[in-house]
Amino acid sequence: MNIDLDAVEEAAKRLYIQALKVLPDDIKEGFKRLDATETDATGKSILATMIENIDVAEATDNLLCQDTGIPIYNVTIGRNVSVDGHALKEALRRGCERATREYPLRSSVVHPVTRENEHTSCGIRVPVINIDFSSDDETLEIEMIPKGSGSENGSFMKMCIPADGVAGIKRFVVDKVIEAGGKVCPPTIVGVGVGGTSDLCSHLAKIAAARGLGTTCEDPEGAKLEAELTEAVNTLGIGPQGLGGDSTAFAVHVETAATHITMNPVAVNIMCHSARRARATFTPSGVDFGF
Repeated sequence: MNIDLDAVEEAAKRLYIQALKVLPDDIKEGFKRLDATETDATGKSILATMIENIDVAEATDNLLCQDTGIPIYNVTIGRNVSVDGHALKEALRRGCERATREYPLRSSVVHPVTRENEHTSCGIRVPVINIDFSSDDETLEIEMIPKGSGSENGSFMKMCIPADGVAGIKRFVVDKVIEAGGKVCPPTIVGVGVGGTSDLCSHLAKIAAARGLGTTCEDPEGAKLEAELTEAVNTLGIGPQGLGGDSTAFAVHVETAATHITMNPVAVNIMCHSARRARATFTPSGVDFGF
């Protein structure tokens, strides 16, 4: 299957706009679940306001949040797919720029030293483009995530020592959720990476944070850790927007990787309550858009 790069550019543009305006169904269901179980009056009131914001944004074709974030495109290439990798990345960048200029969107991307804003949502090594491969035949998938600074500032990493054990992992995650408090706009999805190298661990935490609600870690030990941490985090009383309540997180998601015998990296990456993402799947029959 040959990939039409013009179609990739259009998809990159559409995905950015879609992700900013329409919340995935699993997150909407997550809000309903939290609303049904929230016991704090203030927490319940704030959840109601968040749910109303989602409805109003979609009814008026408007943005869920003014922060258009750092644009991230996760590309997964299946078997028997023919595409020029460099040209693919350029097409994604052009689509990102067009979304920002044509919609128009507020560009949140600046140079790290001069703070100059090109007003394209692009810059040095941005949009972030991650490329992976799958066994799916004649399929190319593009996931778009606009990662807002409120949640991205809730990123932490520690090189734990093996002697810290599982207790050390849990302590670090819970401590960082407490430190982030209401600054990450809870209820959140708390992504946790365990193992690998420092950079891989941080990447795993972001993968975990972007996973759909209701999914579980493929590693049984990671899945067990997810359940225990989700329970622990939701006993902290941080609540919606950090103003108290039971609903601190939709879930804690964990991803793991093998690591060195003398270290155990742990990373946390938090996704705010507006857990935005959109997906396009290219197959021989066309392009399908969803979440």
